[in-house]
This record gives sequence, structure tokens and C-alpha cells, in this order.
Amino acid sequence: MDQPDTTPAQILRAAVFAARVHATHRRKGASAEPYVNHVLEVARILAENGAPQEAILAGLLHDTVEDSDQDPEPITHERLVAEFGETVARIVAEATDDKSLPKETRKALQVKHAPKKSDAAKMLKLADKISNLRAITAAPPANWEHARRVEYVGWAGRVAVGLKGANPALDALFDATYREAMATLAAEA
Repeated sequence: MDQPDTTPAQILRAAVFAARVHATHRRKGASAEPYVNHVLEVARILAENGAPQEAILAGLLHDTVEDSDQDPEPITHERLVAEFGETVARIVAEATDDKSLPKETRKALQVKHAPKKSDAAKMLKLADKISNLRAITAAPPANWEHARRVEYVGWAGRVAVGLKGANPALDALFDATYREAMATLAAEA
């Protein structure tokens, strides 16, 4: 499939696909909400801010490869190509970290590679960071001390610098979310 079908049925098919992959996954936050809520939020942020359909589909699928590596049938890039087309699979690949690398290396590479991503991948990564900042302030992982949360928000801001320019509405939403996160953390200090 070269060009993905971007009808509502295709978007719902991607949502169901993601829900099945993430069926047993939970967010790290204290509420341990179903992980699929995160990818749905990322896709909604993209849709509400004028992202192209391929980015919205990739938003639903963006964690399926890296989060299924321990599953009996891990999701591969080739499977995403077969199911959703090369463009969507490429955007997902651009937004996926290499989990074989140490966490600090992955974080440094996100900052370094952000400006080199396609516009659709930049939008996806920015929407992902917006969702994560919201989660860090509203329901942080129980074991994340204040300093770790401050460090995460600062790092997300450094990644976002390289992601900006592809979608002014997402840029503005990230900036507002970043300011809110910093204000919340400052009030907690």
C-alpha cells in the first residue's frame, strides 16, 4: 500500500490496532491509566491542530514498535508498512527511539536529531511531548521526585526547540504546556 486510506475508517483501524498492541500496557503515572489513552491523546492533539492524516495515523501507532518488543508477536516496521503504508511507517520510524541504547544516549539523540526530522515526524514528536508534559504534571510516576520531573520538562523543552516550525499551532500549544508544567513544578518546590 503506497498511499494510506485516510478515511475515518482507516483512523479507527489504526486506533484499534494500537489498542490491541497496548492492551496490557499502563502509563507510569500514579493512576496507571491504560497506555492507549496516551496514543489517543497524541492523535487528538495532532488532529485538533491541523496535522496531516498520515501524522494522525502515526500518532496512534507511534509506540507500537518500541512497546511490543517483548510481545509474542512484536510489531515491526514491515508490518506497519503492510497495514498502513510506507509514509505512515516512516513517520513512526522517525519518532521511535532505539531501545537498545542507554536512556541518556536516547535522550541526547532526540535533542540532536529533532531538527532533521520530516515535518510530520516533528509534529508527532511535539504532540507526544505535549501529552507527556501534561502527564508529568497531572499524574507523575510515584517514584519520580520533583528534581526528576523538572529535569524531564527541561529536556522536553530542549527537544522541542528542534521540532518547531512545522506547525505553528502545535508550537504554541507546546509553549503553553511547557509554561504550565514549569509553573506547576515551581509552585510545588
